[in-house]
Amino acid sequence: MLVQQTSKIKEEIERLKNEKDVVILAHNYQIPEVQDVADFTGDSLGLSRQAANVSQKTILFCGVNFMAETAAIISPQKKVILPDLEAGCSLSDSITVDELRDWKKQHPGAIAVGYVNTTAEIKAELDYCCTSSNAVNVVKAIPEDKEILFLPDMFLGSYVAKMTGRKNMHIWAGECHVHAGITPEDVTKN
Repeated sequence: MLVQQTSKIKEEIERLKNEKDVVILAHNYQIPEVQDVADFTGDSLGLSRQAANVSQKTILFCGVNFMAETAAIISPQKKVILPDLEAGCSLSDSITVDELRDWKKQHPGAIAVGYVNTTAEIKAELDYCCTSSNAVNVVKAIPEDKEILFLPDMFLGSYVAKMTGRKNMHIWAGECHVHAGITPEDVTKN
């Protein structure tokens, strides 16, 4: 795209943001052109928190479904728009609310801990919702005699179990297909 065209598009987006009272959030994974017109760029939870503190009444979330849902939970008085309603996440999609309810029935009394990268429907069934940076501390805060159901990320769950030494932690076999495809060879390439 020509620089002149890009400049005109950016100007039009700025005009519309002001006219429509919109804040644009772009997840770190968005392409540079989307990030360039965003008011905030970052991780999903951080973006939702920032959106809660701005005056705009409408949030345009350039991300996936669960991210827009999280923004709506944090800012219930605001309208949240997701540009692509089909934008999904293989990690979030790896567990349904029915599967979680069945899993909880199989482990009565267990504490359900879920990573924030889940749907609002899943979050409503959790005892605790955590981030990758606080998951270890959340699990450490649960009495050691309590069984834990950790979902949906098996890699984060395995890390948390290792770091806490928990033996009574059941981990859902969910993953992000992109992250699961990264091999040791990919990491060691120059």
